[in-house]
Amino acid sequence: MMHFVLHDPRDTVAVVVVEGVTAGMPLTGWIMDADRTVALEARQDIPIGHKIALRDMQPGDTVVKYGIDMGRVIAPIRAGEHAHVHNIKTKRW
Repeated sequence: MMHFVLHDPRDTVAVVVVEGVTAGMPLTGWIMDADRTVALEARQDIPIGHKIALRDMQPGDTVVKYGIDMGRVIAPIRAGEHAHVHNIKTKRW
């Protein structure tokens, strides 16, 4: 079962595509551009459609989704944690 998807192997976040992702759950993700899978453990509950961090990130780091810069980290994020508006902001303002 695929729990999350990402496009580019360099992405730092991926999108959860199933209901019921809970902390401690082993997850499988699909890297679409490379047509391969990766494994990751969820560190927090993450709702469907929300982002999961694929690697540890610190404030000021760039968040990459679908191969493009989609914002900056404003609070530390560990791999497997929920990546959302509480720890990522746009660079536009």
